[in-house]
Amino acid sequence: MNFPEWNQKMKPLDHDAMKKAGERWDAIAKPLHGLGELEDICIRIAGLTGSADISVKKRAAVIFCADNGVTVEGVTQTDASVTAVMADAIAGGRSCVCQMAEAAGADVFPVDTGMFRRVPGVRDMHVADGTGNIAAGPAMTEEQALQAISAGITLAEELMGKRYQLLACGEMGIGNTTTAAAMASVLLGMPAEQTVGVGAGLSREGLARKQRIVRRAIAKNCPDPQNALDVLCKLGGFDIAGMTGLFLGGALYRIPVIIDGMISSVAALTAALLCPDSVCAMISSHCSAEPSASAILKKLSLEPVLRGNFRLGEGTGAVCMMPLLDLALAVYNGAAAFSDVRIPQYEPLGD
Repeated sequence: MNFPEWNQKMKPLDHDAMKKAGERWDAIAKPLHGLGELEDICIRIAGLTGSADISVKKRAAVIFCADNGVTVEGVTQTDASVTAVMADAIAGGRSCVCQMAEAAGADVFPVDTGMFRRVPGVRDMHVADGTGNIAAGPAMTEEQALQAISAGITLAEELMGKRYQLLACGEMGIGNTTTAAAMASVLLGMPAEQTVGVGAGLSREGLARKQRIVRRAIAKNCPDPQNALDVLCKLGGFDIAGMTGLFLGGALYRIPVIIDGMISSVAALTAALLCPDSVCAMISSHCSAEPSASAILKKLSLEPVLRGNFRLGEGTGAVCMMPLLDLALAVYNGAAAFSDVRIPQYEPLGD
C-alpha cells in the first residue's frame, strides 16, 4: 500500500458513537466537561472504535530502537553504544519505561528498526545498521523509510489482532533529538535555535554545536518542506519512521496511540502530513521540555494533558497517560448520573 491507499482505508470518526459518549459524560452528576481534556479523549476513542462502551484495559508500549549516524558529530553526551545497552535493559524489563509500564498494567515491546548492534529479546524489524550522518548526506533511502514505516503499521495490525486497545509510542536511540529537531525545523518552518534542545543533557557549548549541525544538515540535504517523506528520508531516523508507521497503523486498525515526547511528536506530525486522517487515532500525553514540542502539538491541533517538563524518553510520558485514562473511565463507567441522585441535569450555558 502507498499513502493514498492508506488514506482511503482510514475511516472517519464515528460521530454517532461520539455523540453517545458525550451524552453519557453530560449525564454524570458533575459539572459539564468537569474532566476537561480527559472527557474529550474518551469521546474521540469512542469515535475511533465505533462504540461508546470504552475499554483500554489491554495496553502496550511499543519502543522503537535505532541508531543515528549524526552521533559522530559530537551532538550527544554519550556515544552510540548506549542505544543497544538501553534496548537490552528494555528487553530485560529493567528500564524506566518497563517499571512504569508494569505499574500502569502495560506490556512493553522493544523493536529494532535500525540499531548498530542486534540485541536478544528485541523484535527484529531491522532496516539497516543505523542511518547516515545527516550532516554529510541523507539519513536513508526512500525504500528504507517505507520499510520502517511498514514495520510500524505491521505492529499495529498484529497488536490489534491480539486485542490490544491502547498503545504508547516511544523510542530509544542516541542522537534522535538531533534528527527530530532537524525534521521539526523544516516541517514547522522554524530556525534551529527554536527547535534544538539539550536532549539528554548538553552544555551550552554542546547545544551550540548541535544547532550548527542541524543547520548544516538542512543546508546539505535541501529537504522539501512540502514533502514529509522527503524530510524523513533526508533528516530522520529509523525510530521516527517506525513510530510514523505505528501512528498510521493506529488509524488503519482503530487503536488509539498515545504520543510521547518531542521525537514521538515529530513522528506523529509526519504521519499526519502523509495521511491527514491518521490524527484521529492520536492522543497527546505531555508537552516535552524540548523547544519545538508545543509548536508540533499545536500543528496537530492536540492539547497536552500533562506539563511536567519531562525529557526521559522511552515512551514514559505516554505511559503516564494510561492511569489518567483509567481514572477518567472509572467515572465514565461507574459514577452516579443526575437521574440517580435526583437533581436536575446541568445544561450548557448560552453565549
